[in-house]
Amino acid sequence: MIKQIQQVAEVAGYLWQKGWAERNGGNITVNITDELDADMKSRPAIAGPFAIGLTLPYLKGCFFYAKGTGRRMRDLAREPMQNGAIIRICDDCAHYEIIADEVVMPTSELPSHLSVHNYLIAKGSPYKASLHTHPIELVALTHSQKWMEKDVATKVLWSMIPETKAFCPRGLGMVPYMLPGSVELADATIKTIDDNYDVVMWEKHGVFAVDVDIMSAFDQVDVLNKAALIYIASRALGHEPEGMSDEQLAEMSKAFNLPK
Repeated sequence: MIKQIQQVAEVAGYLWQKGWAERNGGNITVNITDELDADMKSRPAIAGPFAIGLTLPYLKGCFFYAKGTGRRMRDLAREPMQNGAIIRICDDCAHYEIIADEVVMPTSELPSHLSVHNYLIAKGSPYKASLHTHPIELVALTHSQKWMEKDVATKVLWSMIPETKAFCPRGLGMVPYMLPGSVELADATIKTIDDNYDVVMWEKHGVFAVDVDIMSAFDQVDVLNKAALIYIASRALGHEPEGMSDEQLAEMSKAFNLPK
């Protein structure tokens, strides 16, 4: 099996175990173009073409693995090829075909995920994976408007434990509530990523993360949610956590050559 798809299966299991993927919640899309040999790329389609609903010129010649519609992460973890699709973007960049052994239709969020991948390729990014999931504590924070203000959550989460800034140096971008799967949400997410964030918080919904592979995207969300857990645990003990000081954060950024 393709290495990146094996990694997707592993991450899908983690998402279920953490309670971040209830029922068929969440989505994963990974650019696997570089892992496919010529024979695989030339396979005839078993279904399609299907309209993406957008024209995405930078995806010409690309292949993706995408979670199937209505499929559960816990099932994908055990049987990734029965719960996900390998798709080929058609030459018109507006349609895709399914080329795997079974017809598994991607989710309705595929156009928004592909829009992000189109943007990533256009800017020369090495990122190949996009992850949408529902981390409980991070979502809980967004039910208070103070956390939705730019970089308020980032500063607090960074201050909870040194590893947060070390492993999530770009922090957490915030997008106000929009209809799940909508073009508007995709556009707002791309705009936030363009503002130099790798992890984007969707108010009262979940997160969208991008990175070089799906495990790295998961790791960023996992670290940020751990910081949220520490914050909430401190509040449960009856006190507002002090957090690391600005001086301590600056010292760590300098020591590890992190963005300020």
